[in-house]
Amino acid sequence: MQNHDIANLRLAGEGAAKIYLAERQMPVLTNLRATYSKSKFLKGLTIGMCMHITKETAVLCRTLLAAGAKVALCASNPLSTQDDVAAALVKDGIHVYGKKGETIGEYKRHLRAVAMHRPNIILDDGGDLTVEMLQNHKEKLGLVIGGCEETTTGVIRLKAMERDNVLRYPVIAVNDNNTKRLIDNYYGTGQSTIDGILRATNILLAGKSFVVCGYGPCGKGLSLRAKGMGANVIVCEVNPFNALQAHLDGFRVMPIEEAARIGDIFVTVTGNTHVITYEHMLTMKDGAVLANSGHFDVEIDVEALNKKAKARKKVRQHLDEYLLVNGRRVYVCGEGRLVNLAAAEGHPSEVMATSFLGQCFAIEYLVENMGKLPAKVIRLPEEYDLKIARLQLEAFGIKHDKMTEEQEKYVKSWK
Repeated sequence: MQNHDIANLRLAGEGAAKIYLAERQMPVLTNLRATYSKSKFLKGLTIGMCMHITKETAVLCRTLLAAGAKVALCASNPLSTQDDVAAALVKDGIHVYGKKGETIGEYKRHLRAVAMHRPNIILDDGGDLTVEMLQNHKEKLGLVIGGCEETTTGVIRLKAMERDNVLRYPVIAVNDNNTKRLIDNYYGTGQSTIDGILRATNILLAGKSFVVCGYGPCGKGLSLRAKGMGANVIVCEVNPFNALQAHLDGFRVMPIEEAARIGDIFVTVTGNTHVITYEHMLTMKDGAVLANSGHFDVEIDVEALNKKAKARKKVRQHLDEYLLVNGRRVYVCGEGRLVNLAAAEGHPSEVMATSFLGQCFAIEYLVENMGKLPAKVIRLPEEYDLKIARLQLEAFGIKHDKMTEEQEKYVKSWK
């Protein structure tokens, strides 16, 4: 087994500089690292991670190292790895398996490489490492204390595993923390998706019809940011409550069949499959731009597009032009993968600090309750969410009110 598989170890210096700046913007994690350096509560344990290999993930990895853990990391997306950061992490002593632009074969091999390190705790982003362990490494499952899942798509998969009775250890749904879902998904995805689209296309958003498919926390944040850039936002949504909320938020709501004919820019954030089909693309304007900010590359049917389009041409680093059979052209950002990581750098460091603090507390919870938790998808108790918010406010230098003894008594009394 290789100790690592990355693009270029000589990029380590550049990666270290990026991590340094990220650490400056993530003081909640560096403060926690000081505590972990003393407790070493993860000494003797191996953390297996399948996450985006970014400078922010690097700060999390260093925090886990400080706690005494051995860390093995692979990419959770073939296009999201920052090669210089991967090199810096190898220099730190972390087993890193990931390259930007890796093939699907390499991606699967990297998953197996992390599993071969016999992890005790699994940090997943999308559920692929969990599936790898459950399907192909059953003999190692007795070593697993539990797992943590970072994203909506992964939690959906895990709950399906639980329903099918195939989940074999407890998994903390970190994505379901309010501090993750309502800050990372809302503020992070909103900003970083726009960032990815602009880097891929350099397109003007003002005045464009901007179609958002999905109005969960990610879609809400994205719609708000697009509106702020002057776009005319249209929302396509299957959930009637979310659709009603989009309408009351001031956005036009309609089925994708109608939106396809009038949109200029389309972004999927649903966690589902084939939200935009090839048939939808045939009805789009000449020059329509398509991007995805859901976890997997199936929300836009790029596979059908590659098979049925008359021609494909790369026109910018992260932008492909497709000539359709009707003579119109559509442009796909980042190969239909997570545009904020394929074409940009993902969420801002301040946002990821909040999410990764949740990961750390989830690991603490698993270790403290080792052997006591059922093999189910579990949400952290509310006090952890409040602690995360409080620590992040302190990092921002923000003070907030506290209830008086009289107020505490009043809200607890039925009288």
